[in-house]
Amino acid sequence: MRSRSSRRQFLQMAGASGAALAAGLEPGAAGAVQGERLTGRVVVPGDLGYEDARESYNGRFSRHPLAIVFCQNVNDVVNAIRWARARGVPVRPRSGRHCYEAYSTADDALVIDVSDMRTVRVAEDRRTAVIEAGASLLHVYDSLGEVGVTLPAGSCPTVGVAGLTLGGGHGALVRTLGLLCDSLRAVEMVTAAGEVIFADETHEPDLLWASRGGGGGNFGIVTAFTFEVHPIPDVTVFDLSWRKGDLAQVLTAWQDFAPYADDRLTCGLSLLGSGRVRCGGQLVGGGADELRALLDPLLSAAAPTSLSIRRMPYMQAIGEFAELGGDADAWTSPVRQTQRKFKNTSAYAYEPFGSDAIATMIAELERAPSPRCLVHLNAYGGAVARIAPDATAFPHREALCSMQYQSYWEDPRDEARFIAWVDHFRRAMLPYTRGAYVNYIDILVEDWPTAYYGANLPRLAAIKAKYDPDGVFSFPQSIPPPSAREP
Repeated sequence: MRSRSSRRQFLQMAGASGAALAAGLEPGAAGAVQGERLTGRVVVPGDLGYEDARESYNGRFSRHPLAIVFCQNVNDVVNAIRWARARGVPVRPRSGRHCYEAYSTADDALVIDVSDMRTVRVAEDRRTAVIEAGASLLHVYDSLGEVGVTLPAGSCPTVGVAGLTLGGGHGALVRTLGLLCDSLRAVEMVTAAGEVIFADETHEPDLLWASRGGGGGNFGIVTAFTFEVHPIPDVTVFDLSWRKGDLAQVLTAWQDFAPYADDRLTCGLSLLGSGRVRCGGQLVGGGADELRALLDPLLSAAAPTSLSIRRMPYMQAIGEFAELGGDADAWTSPVRQTQRKFKNTSAYAYEPFGSDAIATMIAELERAPSPRCLVHLNAYGGAVARIAPDATAFPHREALCSMQYQSYWEDPRDEARFIAWVDHFRRAMLPYTRGAYVNYIDILVEDWPTAYYGANLPRLAAIKAKYDPDGVFSFPQSIPPPSAREP
């Protein structure tokens, strides 16, 4: 009933030309703005592909948008914004569908999806690349790898480059090359007024600053990014495991070592609900002997139950990191795979954890509802810390590490229990942590604007007011304008 009603509502709002679009999916004319007509590949309730088109990566959400417009070019984005504004329809920009709280879709909204826009063009000198905003990391890595360069992005292959960049973006090269947003040099964006603008260090520099960590969907719809790309040699990857009972010794050694190690070394630590501890990462350019020497503080903390060290091309390493993260099937296919239900949240550690903090972590992991529940720590320092906290919108440059609390389940009856475990863990650690990561967005985080953006929030709010004065790009945790935070 809802699907039929929504389709009727869409056709009434769209008028005769909208009905033709819904039936024939008429594309926009290249280089021409079609005013208040929807162009591109339009999917509405009742269409064969609607159920797949409305899905989110997190399977615990089910939203029913009024329509999804799969844009083929920047003009389709312009037309979609103008069409929605003329009719008072809320819009939600979408790229990779990975928003943890599914904010990139909504009931009765127009989803403006750029995932069909995924061209990657590398400059002849192989120093920069223009990447359309719908490209997935798998496609980006494959395209750049063909000419021997890469970006310091993540390991999940189906993540969209847009959301990852706009929120900061950390991955296996974070300590070597910085966050993904640190390699961003320019953006092409469609504003709330339906105008195409270009932002770099010379033109609209405040918008470029905000696009380096200010979160996705706040200021406009990015249609293309210009990145500095980087040559990448072979890497040596490692995977370590310890038995239950070794957590305190290993965590203490890890936090005293990983944020201060050689910048070529990126090192993550997973503390599992089963009580086991796992550590993995890579050394750029070095060999097995050098890596083993660098890892000596960890190897000496407690005897590992398993140890693997191997040298390989970087693209192979990224594939293996994806497999370790539980997304191996998606890595081998460009088709987005719907993820199981999950709840994740985050925090940052700015000081080493003392005995009380470590005891709290052990206690929370012991009460985990499943062995698949965990907390993962990513070491910062290195290239991340060499940039000032106010030089980009990403504020957590001085943190020692990021923390991601995670729970996964299949049975819908487990949802409340697993969500409660994640939230309880985060709250229990608040005396020892600060802030949160906007790309691990969480509706339960208190004072989320400050948690995500810290001291950069007032400037971001002013930029929001400048480029989106009417709040066209709004969702439950979008950046509020300055007036919304005044007493």
